[in-house]
Amino acid sequence: MRRTLDTVLGQTLPPTLWVIVDDGSTDQTPAILAEYAAKHGLAQRESGGTEIRIVTRDNRGKRKVGPGVIEAFYAGLRTINLDEFDYVTKLDLDLDLPPRYFEILHQRMLAEPRLGTCSGKAYMPVDPANVEGAYVSEFLGDETSAGMTKFYRVACFKQIGGFVRQVMWDGIDCHRCRMLGWIAKSWDETELRFKHLRPMGSSHKGIFTGRMRHGFGQWFMGTCFPYMTASAVFRMAKKPYVVGGLAMWWGYVRSMLKNEARYEDAEFRAFLRTWQWRSLFHGKAEATKSMEVERAGAWSLERAPMAMPVEG
Repeated sequence: MRRTLDTVLGQTLPPTLWVIVDDGSTDQTPAILAEYAAKHGLAQRESGGTEIRIVTRDNRGKRKVGPGVIEAFYAGLRTINLDEFDYVTKLDLDLDLPPRYFEILHQRMLAEPRLGTCSGKAYMPVDPANVEGAYVSEFLGDETSAGMTKFYRVACFKQIGGFVRQVMWDGIDCHRCRMLGWIAKSWDETELRFKHLRPMGSSHKGIFTGRMRHGFGQWFMGTCFPYMTASAVFRMAKKPYVVGGLAMWWGYVRSMLKNEARYEDAEFRAFLRTWQWRSLFHGKAEATKSMEVERAGAWSLERAPMAMPVEG
């Protein structure tokens, strides 16, 4: 957490306001956050620096992966007036960001008006117990922004209705961006590569459970079976070898057999499956490019925003 705090405050373009949500921590988190907040109050913001505000939530007594992180995000969002800002970021506290990270993302937004959300690429430690050792890519697709650091244009964020309170919220948002004519993007460039100090899916009951949860998330989002199978086979070649991909596939199939609830927007699911079938036959890059071209006419900076689930 200190590494995240220090690398964000050390940015060449730091945030104006940073709302940090303490989601019922029982360790030293409250004391550390209070230490940083005391040094970075409103006076810092007024002088061109970063103001840190702390929002404390009650301890639920258990992890609530997926919906829980979005509930925490909205607990912070409720404390600000989003209309006062041009950009909003959902940021995890287990990251080590390169110094020009936000500056470069901001430049990309200015250069492309349709760019609604973007990020760099996440790199995780080869040995989770040694965050000072070697790192490898988490293999995030270029057509999405990383869930642990979602940099958004406020207009786009409001138009898509914010984040869904369910696993796969960080996939649904990017596909909804494309559906409305926006562009979602990430770049694997040296100055945008950030360290994810905990491997994806490892923060709750381990990697295997995380991969099964991902499979459920794909089912909920509306992914078709052939695409899920192809995705699982691809993941079998990545650590944890074979079992990671199998866990994803079984998480999806088990949800299908149990007829678990799916994301209710039928138009969105149809759009998603069109992209997935094109990806299977032509590759993700070509599928994304073709749909960005087709949906360009749907883009409007003035479109009315969807209602966001900020309560609850």
